Amino acid sequence: MIHPSAVISKNTEIHETTNIGPYCIIGDGVKLGQYNNLLSHVSITGNTSIDNNNTFYPFSSIGSEPQDLKYNKEKSYLKIGSNNKFRENVTINPGTSGGGLNTVIADNCLFMVGSHVAHDCIIKSNVILANNATLAGHVEIDNNAILGGNSAIHQFVRIGKYAMIGGMSGVEKDIIPYGLYTGIRENMKSLNFIGLKRKGLTSNTINEIKNFINIIFDKNDTIENNIKNNFLKSSEILEIKEVIEFLNSNSKRGITTFDND
Repeated sequence: MIHPSAVISKNTEIHETTNIGPYCIIGDGVKLGQYNNLLSHVSITGNTSIDNNNTFYPFSSIGSEPQDLKYNKEKSYLKIGSNNKFRENVTINPGTSGGGLNTVIADNCLFMVGSHVAHDCIIKSNVILANNATLAGHVEIDNNAILGGNSAIHQFVRIGKYAMIGGMSGVEKDIIPYGLYTGIRENMKSLNFIGLKRKGLTSNTINEIKNFINIIFDKNDTIENNIKNNFLKSSEILEIKEVIEFLNSNSKRGITTFDND
């Protein structure tokens, strides 16, 4: 169904099962897969490719030009997977030449009212951005992370899987997987114990991860040396391996450390 009031450019690909409601605008280059639902007043523009079963609520703006003064009309892209929800007034921008020209959103994510995803962000599956959560450019968010309302993430920051960012927080350095962060430009407070429990981990395993965090962020030495000196690479616990891999990978902003005094 396409409502008569919708404005659809000729150079689009829209599957016949997709619903386009009143006063929606679909620009050149947009591709819409199966069973997407644009409720009303939705704008989708640019080289935007959307898979299946996504829902777009009124006044969401998807694929408009990046808010980057260096952007010079280069051909860039926005790729959205399946089963995502974009609530009212959500804004998502495509990539730029400074970030590989691509913004990517995977599957099963929820973008609540007024949340913003800037250029060149990479968001994996099952991520939640609560009301008015905002991502600057080049942010990477791994699976199952949650960002609280009115939180703000600095450009180039990485948020690890199952991390939890509390409401009204300001994050300027990377957050490790399973980390819990609240505050503005502060250290982390603890692990995301609720997320670990929801994942099905036992109390013993969670305690081992907690002890690992205490070792890895011991301020008497560097993180790199703490890993090396304690042979933590040999850990059989998946979550510890994931944290070590995160810490050993490239970081442009540095790592948020723990208050463990």
